[in-house]
Amino acid sequence: MKKFNNISMKRFYELDFLRGSAIILMIIVHILHILNLLGNNYNYPLGTGFWLYFSRSAASMFILLAGISLTLSTKISASPPLIKILKRGLKIFSWGLIITFITWFALKEGFVVFGILHFIGLSLIISYPFLSFSPALNLLLGIAIILLSLPISQLILQTPWLLWLGLRPAGFHSIDYFPLFPWFGIFLTGIALGNTYYPKSVRKYPIPDLSKIFPVKCLCFIGRNSLAIYLMHIPALIIALLLMGYIDITLLFN
Repeated sequence: MKKFNNISMKRFYELDFLRGSAIILMIIVHILHILNLLGNNYNYPLGTGFWLYFSRSAASMFILLAGISLTLSTKISASPPLIKILKRGLKIFSWGLIITFITWFALKEGFVVFGILHFIGLSLIISYPFLSFSPALNLLLGIAIILLSLPISQLILQTPWLLWLGLRPAGFHSIDYFPLFPWFGIFLTGIALGNTYYPKSVRKYPIPDLSKIFPVKCLCFIGRNSLAIYLMHIPALIIALLLMGYIDITLLFN
């Protein structure tokens, strides 16, 4: 399965490498989330300290790369291909809905309501007007969205219908939650970086070709197949941890 930001665009190994690295980091975080929810006496402090910054760094890298890749895919035509972007966004969002169903069935508590696939799908759809903005303007808008998310995150609502914006009801918890505030600010920053460092789908600055080194090659493979791996990894992790005895099968059916 091709990665979700692809429209016959030129590939840059460094982007695939970073995307593959981000996927590995996110899988580590999800292993710990699953152990906390379904394991026997696990309590990793994922919302504070090291693990909070670890998970946010992985997600930020992944979302930045999604924004960069969008700029590369739109440079193959004279104007951004609106219909293709919309179709791709709806496809990614639909996969997110499937993840919602799978995690609701498997986890119940903490299931994915508006995860990274929902976020990227929606971001692709609403990002079209921003593609024609200058890198400086997109960067400023991205920073503004990130800063606005600070007061927004403190608001508590009685309804879950604005979760996609970052407005949460009391007690809300999800193993994979990426609202527009602040994460669309990271996405716009990726668009700014893509237009700055890959103008006309060409590297602005040359880098050594390390793509033949085995660890780099492996991570590039993961990066090229990020959507397929992301879709499979949560059920695969649950099955693997169950077979190894790290999680309690009875918790799957409570």
